[in-house]
Amino acid sequence: MEESYTTAIRLHGVTKQFDGASAPAVDALDLEVPAGSIVALIGPSGCGKTTTLRMINRLIEPTSGRIEINGVDALEQPAVELRRDIGYVIQQVGLFPHRTIAQNIATVPRTLGWDNDRIRERTAGLVELVGLDHAMLDRYPDELSGGQQQRVGVARALAADPPVLLMDEPFGAVDPIVRGSLQNELMDLQQQVHKTIVLVTHDIDEALKLADRIALMNVGGVLEQFASPDELLRDPANEFVERFVGEDRVMKRLQLATVADLPFHQGPVVAASATPVEAREVMRASGSAWVGLTDRGAFLGWVHGPDVHDDGPLTDAPRSLPAAQVGRDSTLRRAMEIIMTSRTSVAVVDDGGRFGGVITLEQIRAGLDQGPEVIAA
Repeated sequence: MEESYTTAIRLHGVTKQFDGASAPAVDALDLEVPAGSIVALIGPSGCGKTTTLRMINRLIEPTSGRIEINGVDALEQPAVELRRDIGYVIQQVGLFPHRTIAQNIATVPRTLGWDNDRIRERTAGLVELVGLDHAMLDRYPDELSGGQQQRVGVARALAADPPVLLMDEPFGAVDPIVRGSLQNELMDLQQQVHKTIVLVTHDIDEALKLADRIALMNVGGVLEQFASPDELLRDPANEFVERFVGEDRVMKRLQLATVADLPFHQGPVVAASATPVEAREVMRASGSAWVGLTDRGAFLGWVHGPDVHDDGPLTDAPRSLPAAQVGRDSTLRRAMEIIMTSRTSVAVVDDGGRFGGVITLEQIRAGLDQGPEVIAA
Protein backbone atom coordinates (compact mmCIF):
# COMPACT_ATOMS: atom_id res chain seq x y z
CA MET A 1 0.00 0.00 0.00
CA GLU A 2 1.31 3.46 -0.88
CA GLU A 3 2.22 5.54 2.14
CA SER A 4 0.33 8.79 2.63
CA TYR A 5 1.91 12.03 3.78
CA THR A 6 0.31 14.93 5.58
CA THR A 7 3.06 17.14 4.15
CA ALA A 8 2.89 17.09 0.37
CA ILE A 9 5.84 19.41 -0.34
CA ARG A 10 8.81 20.01 1.94
CA LEU A 11 11.65 22.43 1.27
CA HIS A 12 14.63 22.08 3.59
CA GLY A 13 17.50 24.57 3.42
CA VAL A 14 16.75 25.35 -0.22
CA THR A 15 19.04 27.99 -1.67
CA LYS A 16 19.34 29.42 -5.17
CA GLN A 17 22.40 31.46 -6.09
CA PHE A 18 22.37 32.62 -9.72
CA ASP A 19 25.69 32.97 -11.50
CA GLY A 20 27.08 36.48 -11.15
CA ALA A 21 24.64 37.49 -8.40
CA SER A 22 26.10 38.95 -5.22
CA ALA A 23 23.40 37.44 -3.00
CA PRO A 24 21.11 34.41 -3.16
CA ALA A 25 17.70 34.74 -4.79
CA VAL A 26 16.46 32.27 -2.17
CA ASP A 27 18.37 31.72 1.03
CA ALA A 28 18.15 28.51 3.10
CA LEU A 29 14.37 28.29 2.79
CA ASP A 30 12.46 25.85 4.99
CA LEU A 31 8.80 25.37 4.07
CA GLU A 32 6.18 22.66 4.47
CA VAL A 33 3.03 22.58 2.34
CA PRO A 34 0.24 20.47 3.86
CA ALA A 35 -1.43 18.00 1.51
CA GLY A 36 -4.67 19.27 0.00
CA SER A 37 -4.04 22.89 0.99
CA ILE A 38 -3.50 26.13 -0.88
CA VAL A 39 -0.28 27.91 0.09
CA ALA A 40 0.39 31.38 -1.29
CA LEU A 41 3.93 32.70 -1.81
CA ILE A 42 3.92 36.48 -1.61
CA GLY A 43 6.35 39.31 -1.08
CA PRO A 44 7.99 42.29 -2.79
CA SER A 45 9.78 42.10 -6.11
CA GLY A 46 13.03 40.19 -5.73
CA CYS A 47 11.84 38.04 -2.81
CA GLY A 48 12.30 34.81 -4.76
CA LYS A 49 8.68 33.63 -4.79
CA THR A 50 8.62 32.66 -8.47
CA THR A 51 12.12 31.17 -8.21
CA THR A 52 10.88 29.03 -5.32
CA LEU A 53 7.87 27.87 -7.30
CA ARG A 54 10.01 26.91 -10.28
CA MET A 55 12.46 25.01 -8.10
CA ILE A 56 9.61 22.76 -6.94
CA ASN A 57 9.15 21.35 -10.46
CA ARG A 58 12.82 21.88 -11.37
CA LEU A 59 12.32 24.47 -14.06
CA ILE A 60 15.08 26.06 -11.98
CA GLU A 61 17.55 23.78 -10.21
CA PRO A 62 18.35 24.67 -6.58
CA THR A 63 21.93 25.42 -5.69
CA SER A 64 21.62 23.48 -2.46
CA GLY A 65 19.04 22.02 -0.12
CA ARG A 66 16.39 19.33 -0.46
CA ILE A 67 12.92 19.37 -2.00
CA GLU A 68 10.57 16.49 -1.25
CA ILE A 69 7.24 15.83 -2.94
CA ASN A 70 5.14 13.25 -1.11
CA GLY A 71 8.26 12.10 0.70
CA VAL A 72 10.37 11.59 -2.45
CA ASP A 73 13.47 13.66 -3.18
CA ALA A 74 12.57 15.66 -6.28
CA LEU A 75 16.21 15.90 -7.32
CA GLU A 76 16.48 12.12 -7.56
CA GLN A 77 13.66 11.89 -10.11
CA PRO A 78 14.04 12.58 -13.83
CA ALA A 79 12.67 16.09 -14.34
CA VAL A 80 10.22 14.96 -17.05
CA GLU A 81 8.68 12.32 -14.78
CA LEU A 82 8.51 14.77 -11.90
CA ARG A 83 6.58 17.32 -13.95
CA ARG A 84 4.00 14.76 -15.05
CA ASP A 85 2.75 14.71 -11.46
CA ILE A 86 2.73 18.51 -11.18
CA GLY A 87 0.25 20.76 -12.97
CA TYR A 88 1.56 24.21 -13.88
CA VAL A 89 -0.48 27.35 -14.57
CA ILE A 90 1.15 30.66 -15.51
CA GLN A 91 -0.11 34.22 -15.95
CA GLN A 92 0.30 34.21 -19.73
CA VAL A 93 -1.54 30.86 -19.85
CA GLY A 94 0.85 29.53 -22.52
CA LEU A 95 -1.72 27.76 -24.68
CA PHE A 96 -0.54 26.44 -28.05
CA PRO A 97 -2.10 28.89 -30.55
CA HIS A 98 -2.20 26.36 -33.42
CA ARG A 99 -4.06 23.74 -31.37
CA THR A 100 -7.75 23.67 -30.49
CA ILE A 101 -8.90 23.96 -26.91
CA ALA A 102 -9.51 20.21 -26.80
CA GLN A 103 -6.01 19.53 -28.11
CA ASN A 104 -4.48 21.95 -25.59
CA ILE A 105 -6.22 20.25 -22.68
CA ALA A 106 -5.13 16.84 -23.95
CA THR A 107 -1.44 17.78 -24.16
CA VAL A 108 -0.17 15.79 -21.16
CA PRO A 109 -2.56 12.80 -21.45
CA ARG A 110 -1.49 12.48 -25.11
CA THR A 111 2.16 12.49 -24.01
CA LEU A 112 1.38 9.78 -21.46
CA GLY A 113 -0.11 7.58 -24.16
CA TRP A 114 -3.76 7.70 -23.14
CA ASP A 115 -6.18 6.31 -25.72
CA ASN A 116 -8.57 8.62 -27.54
CA ASP A 117 -11.70 7.55 -25.67
CA ARG A 118 -10.06 8.19 -22.30
CA ILE A 119 -8.79 11.58 -23.46
CA ARG A 120 -12.23 12.62 -24.75
CA GLU A 121 -13.89 11.57 -21.50
CA ARG A 122 -11.33 13.40 -19.38
CA THR A 123 -11.49 16.54 -21.55
CA ALA A 124 -15.29 16.64 -21.40
CA GLY A 125 -15.23 16.31 -17.62
CA LEU A 126 -12.62 19.04 -17.19
CA VAL A 127 -14.47 21.49 -19.42
CA GLU A 128 -17.50 21.08 -17.19
CA LEU A 129 -15.37 21.27 -14.04
CA VAL A 130 -13.81 24.64 -14.93
CA GLY A 131 -17.04 26.14 -16.24
CA LEU A 132 -16.45 26.21 -19.99
CA ASP A 133 -18.96 25.53 -22.75
CA HIS A 134 -18.36 22.25 -24.58
CA ALA A 135 -18.86 24.16 -27.84
CA MET A 136 -15.50 25.85 -27.22
CA LEU A 137 -13.52 22.64 -27.59
CA ASP A 138 -13.10 23.09 -31.35
CA ARG A 139 -12.08 26.73 -31.09
CA TYR A 140 -8.56 28.14 -30.93
CA PRO A 141 -7.11 30.17 -28.03
CA ASP A 142 -7.31 33.53 -29.82
CA GLU A 143 -11.08 33.06 -30.12
CA LEU A 144 -11.47 33.04 -26.32
CA SER A 145 -11.46 35.83 -23.76
CA GLY A 146 -8.65 36.13 -21.23
CA GLY A 147 -10.76 34.57 -18.50
CA GLN A 148 -11.76 31.67 -20.74
CA GLN A 149 -8.14 31.07 -21.70
CA GLN A 150 -7.19 30.99 -18.04
CA ARG A 151 -9.84 28.33 -17.39
CA VAL A 152 -8.40 26.29 -20.25
CA GLY A 153 -4.96 26.65 -18.65
CA VAL A 154 -6.29 25.26 -15.38
CA ALA A 155 -8.04 22.41 -17.20
CA ARG A 156 -4.82 21.53 -19.04
CA ALA A 157 -2.86 21.54 -15.78
CA LEU A 158 -5.40 19.15 -14.21
CA ALA A 159 -5.69 16.87 -17.25
CA ALA A 160 -3.52 14.02 -15.95
CA ASP A 161 -4.96 14.45 -12.43
CA PRO A 162 -1.67 15.53 -10.80
CA PRO A 163 -1.59 15.67 -6.99
CA VAL A 164 0.25 19.03 -7.04
CA LEU A 165 -0.72 22.23 -8.86
CA LEU A 166 1.66 25.19 -9.18
CA MET A 167 0.16 28.56 -10.14
CA ASP A 168 2.37 31.55 -11.01
CA GLU A 169 0.31 34.78 -10.94
CA PRO A 170 -2.52 32.87 -12.65
CA PHE A 171 -5.03 35.74 -12.64
CA GLY A 172 -2.68 38.68 -13.03
CA ALA A 173 -3.45 39.32 -16.71
CA VAL A 174 -7.24 39.69 -16.44
CA ASP A 175 -9.36 42.62 -15.33
CA PRO A 176 -10.47 42.93 -11.67
CA ILE A 177 -14.02 41.67 -12.25
CA VAL A 178 -12.87 38.55 -14.11
CA ARG A 179 -10.08 38.12 -11.55
CA GLY A 180 -12.57 38.00 -8.69
CA SER A 181 -14.72 35.51 -10.59
CA LEU A 182 -11.75 33.25 -11.31
CA GLN A 183 -10.68 33.38 -7.67
CA ASN A 184 -14.13 32.24 -6.59
CA GLU A 185 -14.08 29.48 -9.17
CA LEU A 186 -10.68 28.28 -7.94
CA MET A 187 -12.02 28.01 -4.38
CA ASP A 188 -15.07 26.10 -5.63
CA LEU A 189 -12.85 23.86 -7.74
CA GLN A 190 -10.58 23.09 -4.80
CA GLN A 191 -13.59 21.88 -2.83
CA GLN A 192 -14.03 19.24 -5.53
CA VAL A 193 -10.48 18.23 -6.47
CA HIS A 194 -8.56 18.74 -3.17
CA LYS A 195 -5.19 19.35 -4.82
CA THR A 196 -2.06 20.61 -3.12
CA ILE A 197 -1.71 24.09 -4.62
CA VAL A 198 1.23 26.48 -4.38
CA LEU A 199 0.23 29.91 -5.66
CA VAL A 200 2.49 32.88 -6.39
CA THR A 201 0.80 36.27 -6.16
CA HIS A 202 1.77 39.90 -5.58
CA ASP A 203 -1.72 40.73 -4.27
CA ILE A 204 -2.14 40.39 -0.50
CA ASP A 205 -5.93 40.44 -0.82
CA GLU A 206 -5.78 37.53 -3.27
CA ALA A 207 -3.52 35.59 -0.91
CA LEU A 208 -5.82 36.28 2.04
CA LYS A 209 -8.86 35.17 0.06
CA LEU A 210 -7.49 31.99 -1.49
CA ALA A 211 -4.81 30.54 0.76
CA ASP A 212 -5.00 28.25 3.76
CA ARG A 213 -1.50 29.43 4.67
CA ILE A 214 0.63 32.32 3.45
CA ALA A 215 4.41 32.38 3.11
CA LEU A 216 5.44 36.03 3.23
CA MET A 217 8.96 36.40 1.84
CA ASN A 218 11.44 39.27 1.89
CA VAL A 219 14.07 40.27 -0.66
CA GLY A 220 16.66 37.51 -0.98
CA GLY A 221 14.16 34.71 -0.39
CA VAL A 222 13.99 35.17 3.37
CA LEU A 223 10.81 33.76 4.92
CA GLU A 224 9.45 36.39 7.32
CA GLN A 225 6.27 34.55 8.38
CA PHE A 226 4.37 31.40 7.44
CA ALA A 227 0.88 31.46 8.87
CA SER A 228 -2.84 31.27 8.22
CA PRO A 229 -4.42 34.43 6.80
CA ASP A 230 -6.08 35.27 10.10
CA GLU A 231 -2.88 34.72 12.09
CA LEU A 232 -0.91 36.88 9.66
CA LEU A 233 -3.36 39.73 10.19
CA ARG A 234 -3.92 39.16 13.89
CA ASP A 235 -0.31 38.65 14.96
CA PRO A 236 2.30 39.91 12.44
CA ALA A 237 5.72 38.46 13.22
CA ASN A 238 7.58 41.74 12.75
CA GLU A 239 7.43 45.27 11.37
CA PHE A 240 8.03 44.08 7.80
CA VAL A 241 4.98 41.81 7.93
CA GLU A 242 2.88 44.51 9.57
CA ARG A 243 3.76 47.02 6.84
CA PHE A 244 3.19 44.53 4.05
CA VAL A 245 -0.31 43.45 5.11
CA GLY A 246 -1.35 47.08 5.56
CA GLU A 247 -2.87 49.29 8.19
CA ASP A 248 -6.41 48.00 7.60
CA ARG A 249 -5.67 44.61 9.15
CA VAL A 250 -8.85 44.59 11.25
CA MET A 251 -11.10 45.22 8.25
CA LYS A 252 -9.31 42.52 6.28
CA ARG A 253 -9.92 40.04 9.11
CA LEU A 254 -13.60 40.96 9.08
CA GLN A 255 -13.66 40.22 5.36
CA LEU A 256 -12.11 36.77 5.90
CA ALA A 257 -14.59 35.43 8.46
CA THR A 258 -18.28 34.78 7.89
CA VAL A 259 -21.32 34.96 10.11
CA ALA A 260 -21.32 31.15 10.26
CA ASP A 261 -18.00 31.33 12.15
CA LEU A 262 -19.70 32.96 15.15
CA PRO A 263 -21.94 31.29 17.74
CA PHE A 264 -25.50 32.59 17.52
CA HIS A 265 -27.86 33.27 20.41
CA GLN A 266 -31.58 33.87 20.64
CA GLY A 267 -31.27 37.61 21.25
CA PRO A 268 -34.24 39.97 21.71
CA VAL A 269 -36.55 37.89 19.52
CA VAL A 270 -40.05 36.62 20.33
CA ALA A 271 -42.81 34.77 18.51
CA ALA A 272 -45.27 36.99 16.70
CA SER A 273 -47.97 35.61 18.99
CA ALA A 274 -46.23 37.00 22.10
CA THR A 275 -47.91 39.80 24.02
CA PRO A 276 -46.57 43.37 24.02
CA VAL A 277 -45.73 42.91 27.71
CA GLU A 278 -43.61 39.85 26.89
CA ALA A 279 -41.90 41.71 24.08
CA ARG A 280 -40.98 44.64 26.31
CA GLU A 281 -39.65 42.24 28.97
CA VAL A 282 -37.38 40.57 26.40
CA MET A 283 -36.08 43.98 25.27
CA ARG A 284 -35.51 45.03 28.88
CA ALA A 285 -33.64 41.82 29.74
CA SER A 286 -31.35 42.10 26.72
CA GLY A 287 -30.87 45.87 26.91
CA SER A 288 -32.21 46.26 23.37
CA ALA A 289 -34.36 49.00 21.89
CA TRP A 290 -35.64 46.57 19.26
CA VAL A 291 -37.48 43.25 19.30
CA GLY A 292 -37.46 40.71 16.47
CA LEU A 293 -40.55 38.71 15.48
CA THR A 294 -40.70 35.15 14.17
CA ASP A 295 -43.58 33.10 12.90
CA ARG A 296 -43.16 29.30 12.63
CA GLY A 297 -39.42 29.73 12.28
CA ALA A 298 -39.51 32.54 9.69
CA PHE A 299 -38.02 35.90 10.61
CA LEU A 300 -40.58 38.68 10.11
CA GLY A 301 -38.47 41.70 10.97
CA TRP A 302 -37.54 44.10 13.76
CA VAL A 303 -39.97 46.27 15.73
CA HIS A 304 -38.73 49.43 17.46
CA GLY A 305 -39.59 49.51 21.18
CA PRO A 306 -41.72 52.71 21.05
CA ASP A 307 -43.89 51.03 18.41
CA VAL A 308 -44.88 48.19 20.76
CA HIS A 309 -48.34 49.17 22.07
CA ASP A 310 -50.73 47.35 24.40
CA ASP A 311 -53.77 48.07 22.25
CA GLY A 312 -52.87 45.67 19.44
CA PRO A 313 -50.89 42.54 18.47
CA LEU A 314 -47.20 42.78 17.72
CA THR A 315 -47.85 41.99 14.07
CA ASP A 316 -49.66 45.33 13.73
CA ALA A 317 -46.53 47.26 14.65
CA PRO A 318 -44.39 48.64 11.80
CA ARG A 319 -41.47 46.34 11.05
CA SER A 320 -38.07 46.81 9.43
CA LEU A 321 -37.58 43.56 7.52
CA PRO A 322 -34.45 43.78 5.33
CA ALA A 323 -32.40 46.35 7.20
CA ALA A 324 -30.92 44.14 9.91
CA GLN A 325 -30.55 40.58 8.73
CA VAL A 326 -27.74 38.60 7.13
CA GLY A 327 -27.16 35.13 5.74
CA ARG A 328 -24.79 32.59 7.27
CA ASP A 329 -22.31 33.17 4.43
CA SER A 330 -22.23 36.96 4.87
CA THR A 331 -18.86 38.34 5.95
CA LEU A 332 -18.40 39.76 9.43
CA ARG A 333 -17.55 43.03 7.76
CA ARG A 334 -21.00 43.12 6.15
CA ALA A 335 -22.65 42.17 9.45
CA MET A 336 -20.78 44.93 11.29
CA GLU A 337 -21.79 47.51 8.68
CA ILE A 338 -25.45 46.55 9.11
CA ILE A 339 -25.20 46.73 12.90
CA MET A 340 -23.59 50.16 12.73
CA THR A 341 -26.23 51.56 10.37
CA SER A 342 -29.32 49.91 11.88
CA ARG A 343 -28.25 50.35 15.53
CA THR A 344 -29.59 46.95 16.55
CA SER A 345 -28.60 43.28 16.60
CA VAL A 346 -28.49 41.38 13.32
CA ALA A 347 -30.78 38.43 12.68
CA VAL A 348 -29.19 35.45 10.92
CA VAL A 349 -31.53 33.90 8.38
CA ASP A 350 -31.17 31.13 5.79
CA ASP A 351 -32.12 31.34 2.12
CA GLY A 352 -35.72 30.49 3.02
CA GLY A 353 -35.92 33.33 5.54
CA ARG A 354 -35.86 31.04 8.58
CA PHE A 355 -34.45 32.54 11.76
CA GLY A 356 -31.19 31.05 13.02
CA GLY A 357 -30.19 33.40 15.81
CA VAL A 358 -28.71 36.82 16.47
CA ILE A 359 -25.19 38.23 16.42
CA THR A 360 -24.06 41.48 17.99
CA LEU A 361 -21.18 43.88 17.61
CA GLU A 362 -19.80 42.61 20.93
CA GLN A 363 -19.68 39.06 19.57
CA ILE A 364 -17.79 40.19 16.48
CA ARG A 365 -15.27 42.10 18.58
CA ALA A 366 -14.81 39.15 20.96
CA GLY A 367 -14.23 36.78 18.07
CA LEU A 368 -11.56 39.01 16.56
CA ASP A 369 -9.87 39.50 19.93
CA GLN A 370 -9.68 35.77 20.66
CA GLY A 371 -8.89 34.37 17.23
CA PRO A 372 -10.47 31.93 14.77
CA GLU A 373 -10.32 28.94 17.12
CA VAL A 374 -12.72 30.79 19.47
CA ILE A 375 -14.86 32.23 16.67
CA ALA A 376 -15.58 28.74 15.39
CA ALA A 377 -16.05 27.19 18.84
